[in-house]
Parts: sequence; structure tokens; C-alpha cells
Amino acid sequence: MTYDPYIGDRTFSSWSMRGWLMLEAFGLPHRTHLVGLYSGTLADDLAPLAPARLVPVLRTPEGEVLGETLAMAETLAERHPEAGLWPADPARRATARWLCAEMATGFGALRGECPMQLLRVYRGFKASEAVRDDLARIEALWDHARRLSGAAEGWLFGGYSLADLFYTPVAARIIGYGLPVSEAARAYCLALLSRDEVRAWCAEGLKVAYDPEPHALDLPADPWPV
Repeated sequence: MTYDPYIGDRTFSSWSMRGWLMLEAFGLPHRTHLVGLYSGTLADDLAPLAPARLVPVLRTPEGEVLGETLAMAETLAERHPEAGLWPADPARRATARWLCAEMATGFGALRGECPMQLLRVYRGFKASEAVRDDLARIEALWDHARRLSGAAEGWLFGGYSLADLFYTPVAARIIGYGLPVSEAARAYCLALLSRDEVRAWCAEGLKVAYDPEPHALDLPADPWPV
């Protein structure tokens, strides 16, 4: 039973990261396919998977095609209850779904002003008020999850779940742009980015060179931290 995820460029495609991680992190067998998100071939590459039009796309072992990461997450959790994608406790599971849904639909300023990049840590980036508002909301959600689960540190609901996975690209934005968050939030971000599968994702991304580099800023920077 092997899944086929179709993903965009690892260094820059945050949604592709989520789609791939939910297979890799929970040990679900898969064959990864790259499509030309930044090379201009996306539409042609995804044509055989119509009506899917954005990455990631998941093809099930039976040949069904799924777009949208939340749909993929719920489908995989339903098909593989033993993998523990969601917390086992009903209240924690419901809250984890809430956090993932708000991630999928919210934080427009953070997305727009701080595109994910897994190359460097910028110094001197000035977060707008709208980005700061998004960060405050993210920390409020993380704090709420921890109050519910009792997990003072580490993963939001005790064990690693889709809620942590969905916020991994957020962690990359926070670290990559040096955004202002609490020390506890920063430690959580670094823990997310330090996972073996995330390191492997970043390493594969570095094999591709870009000229010009998408989203590059004229700011001093330090090396990627993990």
C-alpha cells in the first residue's frame, strides 16, 4: 500500500512540506513526485491528476486523487488509525483539528510578508503590525493547546501529531525571518525544525539551485540553524 504525493520545490513550498511530512513522519509508505512549481510546468505536470491544480496532491494506492492538505490529513488518519496522526483523547483531537483548520485558512499577513524559505536566517527583518498580530494569535493557540494537554514543552498535545506538523512551516517562517516570539515559542519552533524528517526535507531542497532565488531579501543573514 504505497501513496504517491506530488510536491513542489522543497525549499519554498510550505504546503508541499505539510503533505509530504504527514506520510514521512507517521511512517506511511510513499513515492515522492516533484512538479515544476517554480519552473513554470505546474499545470502540465498536474494535468494527469485533474481536477487537482495546486500542490501537494496525493494519489492513494487505489488511484484516487486528493487535493487540499486537510482532506489528505483526515483521509490518512481514517485509513491508518494505528499511526496516531491525531491525539487519541477526544478533546485534544478536536482542538488539534481546530488548530490545523485555522492554519489552513488564516495568518494571511505572515504568509504574504514572510514566504517560507529554508536557506538562511535573516537579520533585521521588520515585522509589520499585521504579522505581529498573526504571531500573537499563533502563540495564543499554542498556549491554549498546552493548557488543555498539560504539555508545558515539546509537542502541543503531548505526542507528536498533525497539529505540530501543520505548524512546521510556520516555525520555519518564525526562525527564518527572526520574528518576535516568546522564548518558549522559539524553542518549540526549533524542536519542530530539528526533527529528522524535516532535516531530510531541507537537505533535499539544497540540492536545487535558483537564479534568481525566489523571495530573496537584501538583508544580512546567518546560516540555517538546524
